[in-house]
Amino acid sequence: MSYTVIARRWRPQKLDEVIGQRAVTQTLRNAMSSGRVAQAFVFAGPRGVGKTTTARILARMLNCANGPTADPCGTCDPCREIAEGRDMDVLEIDAATHTGIDNVREVIISGLAIVPVRDKYKIFIIDEVHQLSASSFNALLKSIEEPPPHVTFIMATTALDKIPETIASRSQVFEFKTISSRAIGDQLKKIAVADGITASDEAIALVARAAEGSMRDAETAFDQVLAFAGNTVGVEDVATVLGLVGRDLLFDVLTAVADENGAAAFELAGRAVEAGYDLRLLCRELARLVRDLLVLSIDETRFTDTDIAPEQDHERLKLLLPRFSREDLLRAFDVLARAESEIKGAAEPRYHLEMALLRWIHLRKLTPLSDLIEQLQGRSPAAAPPPRVAAAPPTHRQSAPAPPPFSAPSAAAPSVAASSSSATVARRVVRETSRPPIAPPRSTPPPPAVAPERSAAPPSQPAGAGGSVKDTYLEEIRKARGAFYGSVVAQAQRIEFESDRIVFRFTDAQKFQADQVWQNKDWLEKLALQVAGRRLAVAAESVRAETSARAATSPGASADQVKQEASLKAEALASPTVQALLGIFAADITDVTELKKKS
Repeated sequence: MSYTVIARRWRPQKLDEVIGQRAVTQTLRNAMSSGRVAQAFVFAGPRGVGKTTTARILARMLNCANGPTADPCGTCDPCREIAEGRDMDVLEIDAATHTGIDNVREVIISGLAIVPVRDKYKIFIIDEVHQLSASSFNALLKSIEEPPPHVTFIMATTALDKIPETIASRSQVFEFKTISSRAIGDQLKKIAVADGITASDEAIALVARAAEGSMRDAETAFDQVLAFAGNTVGVEDVATVLGLVGRDLLFDVLTAVADENGAAAFELAGRAVEAGYDLRLLCRELARLVRDLLVLSIDETRFTDTDIAPEQDHERLKLLLPRFSREDLLRAFDVLARAESEIKGAAEPRYHLEMALLRWIHLRKLTPLSDLIEQLQGRSPAAAPPPRVAAAPPTHRQSAPAPPPFSAPSAAAPSVAASSSSATVARRVVRETSRPPIAPPRSTPPPPAVAPERSAAPPSQPAGAGGSVKDTYLEEIRKARGAFYGSVVAQAQRIEFESDRIVFRFTDAQKFQADQVWQNKDWLEKLALQVAGRRLAVAAESVRAETSARAATSPGASADQVKQEASLKAEALASPTVQALLGIFAADITDVTELKKKS
């Protein structure tokens, strides 16, 4: 006894049964009801979305014993024979086989003048019409434009761009779209119920997503799974038969990355290899899940879209969503797309997958640019100006010394900033560095001239204990406020732990970072009390500009040159653009060159 596959048994017989193509079916129905039926149609779209099926339904609508009608009876001889593909007046031609002009003349053109044997219309359904040669298309031009009244052409193709404009302009073109996973899943559930099959929602969803919008592919895959699993289908059966990656593994990988757990990432990569998954497919599915998270982070109303967030995944998506910033997801998509490409020709695909996951974990440690921008926006003129270091001395700590003035060199800045007319550009202003949290001093301060060597050591903090307390203190800052740590603390030139205070030293250009330290002074002191077990005052102080010091000590520099260089640097420091760059990057001004305007 022969078995008829699901895709053929469940082929739609009426327009209402065509899934996911409402624009096409509604247009054809209205055209048939109003008697405005064209002589030639082009049905274009991806595979398995209903092009040939709709062509047969249109043929039944035209040749039904009760027709032409939008609702063929399905019981008359023309309806049954067309559905079975044996109606003598409806010719289905495979253009891939009849490519040449001689075939077109013999099969199509020579028979146009002959009236239908029984039906009302002689209908030519040309499948894969883009396979015809250019001469064949040219031979059909006249017939398609002005066929006999009893002839209708229906052409189906998956490559609309290969159809000559001369053919498309003489036909009504209907573009079929891919079918949503939800619609495919609903149809598979309907089939399962009708056939007495027990299938879990996760299994149905996995088959629907794997079909990528093709109903025929979904029904064929479902048939294949039923042959393996019988009448009870689980998600493991689907993953095993179709080689698909289970959703649990995908969510486990994202959780490991969110936890920054490299060991778990290695273990999950090994699990994927042992399960026999195609690692390229794994990267593709991870990229798809990352894309879904990004869509949900932008528009949370898309949780109702089952193509983005299947109902069974809602809880896990809601847990993961706040753990990834949009920058994380964008970077992750690039990493995964690159890994998929690299794995294609790799001798050891597993290594590339593992390195991609570790790279993803590492990239998550970068401070989001939006956080830095928000901090910079706090410096805009419209916002409340941050308290200046010199104007905000601590008032509630008697033992803390008053902060020294934190400003640019006072001699040249006011006059130069007000009167300069030449274009001054700070060259090599930004020199991005991967400076560790505790930056070493740029120049070794000269030892005291009188004090003995032992007295030149740090004032009172023991070296071993101070180092551990300092490291712990900085680590606590990083854990509590990662953005503050990356944009302020890590930019400090030196961080000194003294007997009764902690001093963050910045260059003259790093006013923003110094202001941030003073604004967060109370929190920093409270944290220092928790870590060190005693009260430590927090201060931000300036270090002398290296350029001035170097210029002053240069034997060949004259007094005017030193003064001019200091003036140019002061002018560069006064530029809002330069200050914004210094606020973002760990950099300082090492040299300033004046560019003359072109006359």
